[in-house]
Amino acid sequence: MIVVIISGIVILTGGLLLVRANQRAPLNYSGYNELFVTSPSFVDGIIPEQFTGNGEDRSPQLVFENLSADAVSIAVIMDDLDVPGVGVYNHWTIWNIPPQNLIPEGIPEGVTVGELGGAVQGVGYGLHRYRGPKPPFGNHRYQFHVFVLDTMLDLKAASRKKDLLAAMDGHILQYGSVTGAYPSGKKE
Repeated sequence: MIVVIISGIVILTGGLLLVRANQRAPLNYSGYNELFVTSPSFVDGIIPEQFTGNGEDRSPQLVFENLSADAVSIAVIMDDLDVPGVGVYNHWTIWNIPPQNLIPEGIPEGVTVGELGGAVQGVGYGLHRYRGPKPPFGNHRYQFHVFVLDTMLDLKAASRKKDLLAAMDGHILQYGSVTGAYPSGKKE
C-alpha cells in the first residue's frame, strides 16, 4: 500500500479526485484540517469481494484519527474514479453521522440509519444504500471521501452528491479519504 500526504490530505493507493456531478475538474480540499482515514476492511489496498456487488455488497468499516472536538456531524461520499467515458461515478452518499471514530461495516439500506444516530443515505448508484464495486471490466479505484462538519445538514433524502456538496459548503472542518481498488475479473 502506498501512502502519500499532499497538502495535509492522505491518499492511499491512488490520487485525490473529488468531482461534482457532471464535472471533470477536481475540487480542492487541501485547505482543510487533515482527517486520517483508513479501512481495516481493505487488504493491501484491495477491496475484498464481500464489500462488492459481486459479493455481499456490505459497506466497509471506515476508521478516523484526529477527529476534531468541534465536529457536529460526518458525511461520506463514495466514488468510482475510473468509469470509461464518464470519469467519476457516485456510488454512495450518507450524512448527519454523529461524531465518532469509526463507521462500522455493513450499514443497512434505508433512508435513515438508526445505528448511526439517524444518519441519512441519499441517492447515488445505491438508492438510500451502499452499492459496492461491480465494474463491468478492468480495475477500478473507489474513493471514500470523509467530511467532518460544524453542523447537521438539512437535506432531503432524495438528495444526490451535488446537493450534499452544496450543503456542506462553508461547513467543512476536516477532510480525509481512503481509496481501494477492485478488479472486475474480466479483461478489457
